[in-house]
Amino acid sequence: MKKFAPIIILIVLGGIAFLIMRNPPEAERRDAPSGPQMTVDVMTLHKRPYQVRLQSYGSVQPRTQSMLVAQVAGEITSISDSLREGGFFEEGDELLSIDARDYRADVKIAEASLMDARQSFAEQKARAVQALEDWNRLGNKGEAPDLVLRKPQLLAAEARVISAESSLDKSKLELERTRIVAPYAGRVMNKMVDVGQVINRNSQLAEVYAVDFVEIRLPLRNHDLSFIDLPEDYRFENDDRNAGPQVTIYSELAGRSEWQGMVVRTESEIDDNARQLHVVAQIDNPFGLQARGKTPLKIGQYVTAELMGKQVQDALVIPNRAIYQGTYVYVVIDGVLQRRDINIAWQNQDEAIIEDGLAEGDALVLTSLGQVTSGVRVSVANKVDASDQTAVLDDSSVQTDGKM
Repeated sequence: MKKFAPIIILIVLGGIAFLIMRNPPEAERRDAPSGPQMTVDVMTLHKRPYQVRLQSYGSVQPRTQSMLVAQVAGEITSISDSLREGGFFEEGDELLSIDARDYRADVKIAEASLMDARQSFAEQKARAVQALEDWNRLGNKGEAPDLVLRKPQLLAAEARVISAESSLDKSKLELERTRIVAPYAGRVMNKMVDVGQVINRNSQLAEVYAVDFVEIRLPLRNHDLSFIDLPEDYRFENDDRNAGPQVTIYSELAGRSEWQGMVVRTESEIDDNARQLHVVAQIDNPFGLQARGKTPLKIGQYVTAELMGKQVQDALVIPNRAIYQGTYVYVVIDGVLQRRDINIAWQNQDEAIIEDGLAEGDALVLTSLGQVTSGVRVSVANKVDASDQTAVLDDSSVQTDGKM
């Protein structure tokens, strides 16, 4: 029986093959679907004026910052309550005083020297007058020599008076410098000395900054530069014709606060590290009355900025969530989905100005589509007009997976 087993298996397989050949399988063919395969939301595009607002960031820095340095030596006898870290002071306030007794004595010595020099000068003038009278009384003819008239002695006495006056002025100046007076209204960053400390000339006393202005250095992306007017003309540096754009500064240090400022200058070179151009925004009187109710600005505080750019006429603006991989979008034409390659002229975090690839009246797809191809039939569930930008940007129900 084992001998016939292979023959039996071949006969069975041959029979199965014969049956398959007599009855081949047939694929069931169906007609292509004629109805829509998905539902999408679209936005009808319209050209409109668009105000460009550029985003940037930076840290708050004082416009005027100084290191107070002692110009005379001595012991510190008093320090103002304002001369503490964070303390405010007004222009002309006495911040610190140095022992002035030695300098008062120097002033008295200089005054005495001046009195002596003036007395000597008066004597020489009297002698010069007497010498001229003696010359004339003796019947001498012609001009008397300078030595006879004591002119060299008179000039020497006059020089001693000038020197004594200068010494007195210098002594008074050093006495005045024993009082460290605020050069402007400002605030203290660091205090480096205290009462009883003996300091030398050029000893650092405190680091302070003015509170009339603060500045923020803001980098601009290279492709943003054509969408903003920057102050560049040195001829009108202090003229309204060279006024920079408005800037709104935001901070979330302790709750969201904002300040209004202005771009006051453009830096003269591209930053070597970032390869970007920086502009400087200025906030006037940041600690004044208008800052009440807000968290005060701090030097070194990180802030974000919104700069007012140009207004683009006839701009075609679309939300970023409709853009795939930064290069293409989908539109609906006669119920059929079509892919469009686009060029973006300018873009922020929410929306983009389209340079070409779309036209006014196109029905832009807002729904996230994932992996789809052109030619798919769709139905429109919700149609938004591009003129209603609030509705377009506030629709957060649409996912943005796979989009730039």
